[in-house]
Amino acid sequence: MRLHPLLLLALLVTTPVFALGIADLTNKDTIAGLKQALTDGSAAAIGKLGAENGFFSNAKVKIPLPESLQKVEGLLRAMGMKRQADELELAMNRAAESAVSEAKPLLVNAVKAMTVQDAKGILSGGDTAATDYFRGKTAAPLAIKFLPIVKKTTAKVGLAEKYNAIAGKGAQLGLLDADQATIEQYVTKKALDGLFIMIADEEKALRQDPVGAASSIVQKVFGALK
Repeated sequence: MRLHPLLLLALLVTTPVFALGIADLTNKDTIAGLKQALTDGSAAAIGKLGAENGFFSNAKVKIPLPESLQKVEGLLRAMGMKRQADELELAMNRAAESAVSEAKPLLVNAVKAMTVQDAKGILSGGDTAATDYFRGKTAAPLAIKFLPIVKKTTAKVGLAEKYNAIAGKGAQLGLLDADQATIEQYVTKKALDGLFIMIADEEKALRQDPVGAASSIVQKVFGALK
């Protein structure tokens, strides 16, 4: 029996459509969706941080003077070194902005290297599972890549050299953490922290609102989690 076209349309409109669950996704879809999501999220984070004032004007990731300098910051300013302290803080953030733009190739390689097992772990993980994957795969090589870029920018400020001379001795005596032994090490760590904070923000937003994703495959994969 053939149904009247209007009756068929009514049935289609009123019949409930069941959303896909994780079990309904193929490995191919899972990998494709996550790779696209990671690529989009990391590109968005780098775009925001790599722009001028990407770090300096963002309270969430702005890099302050190291704690050891903060403790004597008032004294520095009283000694007429306010300008140098301000210059160093700006230079640190400018260095991070320059360095983070170099992160894209390593992040792209991490995406390409993703396995089905990685993808399923990310998909069923917490709100920052993808960010944690990125951090585990790229933090060490990124630090190596960032360090010379940071050094080139901060070396232009006289106070950086003075800090390194004092902080290096402090680190040897156990008075400072190793990652604060030089301005370059400190800024490199803070730049990495800022990058992963922003990638995590992108991931959380995507998990909360997969429909807002630009790619249909990302919508499909992350929509299955809702």
